Amino acid sequence: MAEKFSGIVEVCGDEAGYWHIVRVPEKVSGAYKSLAINFGFIPVTLTVGKSSWSSSFMPAGDGTHIIAVPTKVRKANNIQLGDKISVEFEMRERK
Repeated sequence: MAEKFSGIVEVCGDEAGYWHIVRVPEKVSGAYKSLAINFGFIPVTLTVGKSSWSSSFMPAGDGTHIIAVPTKVRKANNIQLGDKISVEFEMRERK
């Protein structure tokens, strides 16, 4: 069953490279920490607007998690830095 959260699109990184990310609310990722694999990654299938893709809740280094919002997803859904977006997710098995 899919679940949802929303968040603001931010930039994470520096001049050497950066990602557009959304922070996963701690109450959301915390409920799935027992399913974390490989250094705290939690495998999920994400849906934003009309785009779906396999990804992970990635550890942010401070006990919280983030998701990366790929360029193709941002372009397909006209998402800009600072936009608040709705993210739907389902847990998936790591292959």
